[in-house]
Amino acid sequence: MEAKPTLPLSELEIAKAKTWRIAWRNMRHSWQLYVLLALPLLWLAVFQYYPMYGAQIAFRDFLPGDSIWEADWVGLENFQRFFQSVMFSKLLINTLGLSLYSLIVGFPIPIVFALSLNQLRPGLFKQSVQMVSYAPYFISTVVLVGMLLQFLDLRHGPVNLLLGALGMDTIHFMGDAKLFQSIYVWSGVWQYTGFNTVIYLAALSSVDPALHEAAVVDGATRLHRIWYIDLPGILPTAITLLILNMGQVINVGFEKVFLMQNPLNTSISEVISTYVYKVGLVGGITNYSYAAAIGLFNSLVGLVLLVAANQLMKKLTDSSLW
Repeated sequence: MEAKPTLPLSELEIAKAKTWRIAWRNMRHSWQLYVLLALPLLWLAVFQYYPMYGAQIAFRDFLPGDSIWEADWVGLENFQRFFQSVMFSKLLINTLGLSLYSLIVGFPIPIVFALSLNQLRPGLFKQSVQMVSYAPYFISTVVLVGMLLQFLDLRHGPVNLLLGALGMDTIHFMGDAKLFQSIYVWSGVWQYTGFNTVIYLAALSSVDPALHEAAVVDGATRLHRIWYIDLPGILPTAITLLILNMGQVINVGFEKVFLMQNPLNTSISEVISTYVYKVGLVGGITNYSYAAAIGLFNSLVGLVLLVAANQLMKKLTDSSLW
């Protein structure tokens, strides 16, 4: 029996086969690195992607203990219930207000601080300032809120004791709803400015020193060099962080807000994340699907904001995440 003649391989097929052989040889040579990479990928799949299977309970009438697939399908009923509730507008206003306040205040301060530190000569003073500004980042949220409660205590807090010593009236900081957002935002600025500054200092280290030398020769002042050399150098990094922060506008952190809440400030401190916890876990097992719908709505809005911010920055600055 005659063998069938084999067709000659095209140059493209030969190139693909060669590429796969080279890739496989590199993987066998550096298998330890791929083993290390497999661990975070496994964590991502188990804790981030697999739980998406349960997101369908937002569209079902689910009760704990029952199978998700056996729960009755109710479509958008849970979403409509949330949109028509009296809490919808209140939660949306509180969440957006707190997030935008944090973004407007907390985004430019690390940039200004990094540009200022970059102008200092390397030495003990610069290192001390960096260490002092970076240290609060390692304080946990629980400890930070505990410090706020102690410092701002109405009777025994150092702040109110100082106000009393100066002959001024004491202030119930944690009981005044109008002060909640400012306390939340500025304590966050104190905690995270040092960490965010490190990111911008790393970007500034990549700026070519020859540009500054040429600018000095041309008579440029320090402010001119900051504006025309340093700022353009960190612009891609700043835009990337801004886009990521825009995606988190609707997703205010749960822990800090919840720990700072009390009956006197819930009118302004109740946000979507804390409401989901109270409705879904504290409110009873019949509200699991309702809470899941609220959480899914929160995530979808964040995704839309992230994509919109990316496209806007791409048109305005030609820099984007993708």
